[in-house]
Amino acid sequence: MAAGNTIKMEQTQKIMITPGLRQAIMILQFPTVDLNSYLGQQIQENPMLELEEEGDQQEIGMPVAETGSGKDELKFDPEWRDYFHDSSDLGFLEPERDTFQDNSDYENYVRQEFGLTEFLLDQLNIVINNTRQRLIGRYLIGNLDKNGYLQVSVDEAALSLKATCEEVEETLKIIQNFDPPGIGARNLQECLLIQVNQLNIKDELLETVILRHLPELAKGKLSLVAHQLGVNFEDIQDIARFIKTLEPKPGCNYSSGNCVKYIIPDVVIEKAGQNFTINVNDCLNLKINTYYRSIWEKEADSKVRQFLGVKLNAAVWLIRSVEQRRNTLLKIANCLITLQQDFLKYGCEYLKPLNLKQVAKIVGLHESTVSRATSNKYVQTPQGMFPMRTFFSAGLSSGGDKETSAAAIKESLRKLVARENPVKPFNDQEIADIFAERGIKISRRTIAKYRGEIGIPPARQRIRY
Repeated sequence: MAAGNTIKMEQTQKIMITPGLRQAIMILQFPTVDLNSYLGQQIQENPMLELEEEGDQQEIGMPVAETGSGKDELKFDPEWRDYFHDSSDLGFLEPERDTFQDNSDYENYVRQEFGLTEFLLDQLNIVINNTRQRLIGRYLIGNLDKNGYLQVSVDEAALSLKATCEEVEETLKIIQNFDPPGIGARNLQECLLIQVNQLNIKDELLETVILRHLPELAKGKLSLVAHQLGVNFEDIQDIARFIKTLEPKPGCNYSSGNCVKYIIPDVVIEKAGQNFTINVNDCLNLKINTYYRSIWEKEADSKVRQFLGVKLNAAVWLIRSVEQRRNTLLKIANCLITLQQDFLKYGCEYLKPLNLKQVAKIVGLHESTVSRATSNKYVQTPQGMFPMRTFFSAGLSSGGDKETSAAAIKESLRKLVARENPVKPFNDQEIADIFAERGIKISRRTIAKYRGEIGIPPARQRIRY
């Protein structure tokens, strides 16, 4: 059979992601802070959008034309009329006239963050008057990491600044006397020794332990250190207690200057009597710009009308996408309240096993939609603030058909270790046996895994004498 080209018609079905659908998916994934930033950008790009602020009133003399009935209106698939006549569809309330509200709030004033670098530079300017030495000091301070450790060697700094190693070393010694204690160290041993010297403590045994035996001390091998140094076990025990009072990361308590200190919850769940209320943290309230809408309704120029029509469709779609995000979060939060009542009332130990598929089935959404809606979101609850994914936890058998969530087991493990005898702490097998007595079957290896995830060291490191 000879090969050749043929033309034929074929009908197929494909899933196409339109720009509007892609935007709706993106909005669903955004946390509140990122969503506000995105909406602010859209307001700048789309003249049909404007920010609705509390206390907004219609300007006197602003042209508002009645909606006509023309063929052009049929081109707008979204029912945009609903958003013009009654803004309550979006959860907005008509502001009362002749009202005045003082929105003065000290939190609205922006201030520059004062971080570790600025703190050290202020001390440098006070202590050092020499211009060359001050330049070296700025270079060294600029090469400190977030924990306060120097990330360049003295030789590298001298080469970069065309200075001598003695000049760099001298300036570094001055910086190491700055506050916080231990700043400017090149390793953990030097950091601890700087703090010891600032406390005017002269103890050769302490310095020896810091310089040579910190790894053994971290592993709880106090007896081995005492044997190697030929001293009493009680002396090493006292030194270990003292070292724990020192700060291994002196710079971590200072802001880096651009770090985020606060988390804005996307959903707030509050207790009201025996029930719970849900409040979705509202983002920027958007509305259609009445001035440009009136221009679109009256404009005779087809190009101008077409341009404004495209912007109008985009604006309505954006408003509907934001409202759909809000409704989706409300549905999911309401479902979580129903399924996790005990957690909201009593704490993490009562968190039940739950997965995305279960919630998706209850709220009537696809599992991927629930996943997007809960990612990077935070919930403020009566028990504190948690990532939304905290409500979803795998389960372990606890006898019969009952299951206990992994998060609940971790919380029980944390409380169990906090109440243990420090002289004889529980090992992993003993903890597994205690859970078995409670009806929770869990292996020693799983205990070790959970213990590592919540930052609890093994028994030999938790022992206290």
